[in-house]
Amino acid sequence: MLPQYIHVTSFFGGAPPLSQSVGFAIVLGFGAFFSVFTTAVVCLNRRFNGIEQTSEQFNTAGRSVKTGLTAAVIVAQWTWAATLLQSSNVAWTYGVSGAYWYAAGASIQCVLFGVLAIEIKRKAPTAHTVCEMVRARWGTRAHITFLFFCLLANIIVTSMLLLGGAATVHALTGMDINLAAFLIPWGVILYSAVGGLHAKFIADYVYVAVIFVILVVCIYTVYVTESSTNEVYEGLQTVKSYTEAQCSSIFSDANGTSFFKAGQYACGSIEGNQEGSYLTMLSEGGLAFGVINIIGNFGTVFCDQSYWQSAIAAKPTSAHKGYLLGGVAWFAIPFSLATSLGLCAASLQLPITAAEASAGLVPPAVATHLFGKAGSVMMTIMLFNAITSTGSAEGLAVSSLVVYDIYKPYINPKASGRQILLLSKVVIVLFGGSMGALAVGLNFLGLDLGFVYLFMGILIGSAVIPLWNMLMWPKANATGAVAAAWGGMGLALLTWLAVASAKYGELTLKTLGKNEPMLLGNLVAIGSSGLIHFAFSMVRPQNYDFESMREIELLDGDSALEPAADESEAHLEEAKAWIVRRGFGFSAVVIVFWPLLCVAAGVFSKVFFTLWVFISLVWGFSAAAVIIILPIHESREALLEFFRPAWCGTAAAKAKAAAEKEKVTTGHTPPQLWGASMAASI
Repeated sequence: MLPQYIHVTSFFGGAPPLSQSVGFAIVLGFGAFFSVFTTAVVCLNRRFNGIEQTSEQFNTAGRSVKTGLTAAVIVAQWTWAATLLQSSNVAWTYGVSGAYWYAAGASIQCVLFGVLAIEIKRKAPTAHTVCEMVRARWGTRAHITFLFFCLLANIIVTSMLLLGGAATVHALTGMDINLAAFLIPWGVILYSAVGGLHAKFIADYVYVAVIFVILVVCIYTVYVTESSTNEVYEGLQTVKSYTEAQCSSIFSDANGTSFFKAGQYACGSIEGNQEGSYLTMLSEGGLAFGVINIIGNFGTVFCDQSYWQSAIAAKPTSAHKGYLLGGVAWFAIPFSLATSLGLCAASLQLPITAAEASAGLVPPAVATHLFGKAGSVMMTIMLFNAITSTGSAEGLAVSSLVVYDIYKPYINPKASGRQILLLSKVVIVLFGGSMGALAVGLNFLGLDLGFVYLFMGILIGSAVIPLWNMLMWPKANATGAVAAAWGGMGLALLTWLAVASAKYGELTLKTLGKNEPMLLGNLVAIGSSGLIHFAFSMVRPQNYDFESMREIELLDGDSALEPAADESEAHLEEAKAWIVRRGFGFSAVVIVFWPLLCVAAGVFSKVFFTLWVFISLVWGFSAAAVIIILPIHESREALLEFFRPAWCGTAAAKAKAAAEKEKVTTGHTPPQLWGASMAASI
């Protein structure tokens, strides 16, 4: 342990590294800046490109977003507070396996969603929401069922954003945790309500660019400037070698009284890991977390309207590529960040408590240690960007579900595009405010980021397979979908409670949050749901032709718009084959082949760990370069068109001034300046 942390009981137990004024400045100032910035861009877009804000434009961004921006948006809205915080927590808890399983277990969902993105373009090209598709295929009963699960997913994701964000802002600035939870959503309400999905995508690109810049600074600092792979390796081996007696001596006060408890600090071997090492993929806890992570995140992607909304907004020829690229690039954020900050925290034996780690405070602790107050500011900004990006996506998703799946079908079937647009904006404001209040309530109940993250699959995992079947399996019927969703959820909850009671003898937040009940509850949620839907559909198959999905109504403009030559059915079939091969191939590599190769390595040697870190560094830097540069490259012509009027106007004005000066001097305008003079007059 470093000398400055001797006798320290917790990293953030004393005074926070930043003042409350910094917290208020980031929470309120950044929100105000992006509100002004994105609103200005929307207004300029209307003026120079003639794009009017209709309900379709507000909720679908014109269905014309290109591959690079689609990928950046997916990375931005999939980078939750948990991505930045919880990933390093599981690396601190389980070692390299925690960092890996967070990344692998939550990237394949985005990659595989690319298959559904193409199917949306083929089978429901005018849809606005996933629940519209459910209603078109399976009717009202199924529609209400999946509307519940989708709204529940939005509430769960937003709750995690605010719980993690508020805990970090409180730890770093001393700002009241409940006040932070309440104020954070208001930073995104204005620009989301004013600019809609188009404004969100612009802000997302800026957000994710900032996140990647801070990411590469952190991983480079840990393994190149401040430390090295050898030092981290040796530190992890040393920490793992400590006995309980040695740990008690290390974590003691000035009088020699120990405050150490097993599992409370990073000290000693890890139970369930091969040789108790941080440097192995043979980890019972890491593998259990990986399975929970995979199931839970299928629920929060497939049940979250924001991912369907991004697929709907993408160009037909860009949707599948955007999701594949976004999933692969996103992998770098938890993998590279947790491999650097999470393992660094354990190797340096920073006095981070288990409660602080569960609240997501491992990255802020390491950044504060490495960079001082600058590190605290970086982490707060990085976290705020993640929260606002995903928070904006959730607000827009909820607004689209309310207007297209509640207001229009059940309250005002003849609603105009103008009415839909107005209600969308109102819902964003109401949802943002109510989510702040919900986060305060969750804090009062004592629920933290770690508990909610593990629990989400139990609540919404049962809706995953029916939603996949909706677009992919003509035989899937409505009765089976409804039975699978509710039945799977009920069985999962019963399993979760029964296992916790049987194994630990009591039902408390602590026992319910253990790996075993969470793991079995998640498995039952998705497994039983798939079996129920399969059984019902085989007994009475629907044999659906998808025609009713293609007839979903557009409220503004022409009905489906004529497809371009590269958006024909043949090209979309080819795109589907492309994403199926690559999506399932990537999933097989990261879920099966890569872990098996690492299992053969046992406890990593120094050379193997160096290779592991090298891969994380290259992946992080490459992802940052692609996500930052590609959207600009793809939009270079539009950007030139956007800035040309101002540039040409300035150049022409200078030419005109020169011409006028020459005219005053000589009494005539020189012929070589006629063209410039004409340009200035246009």
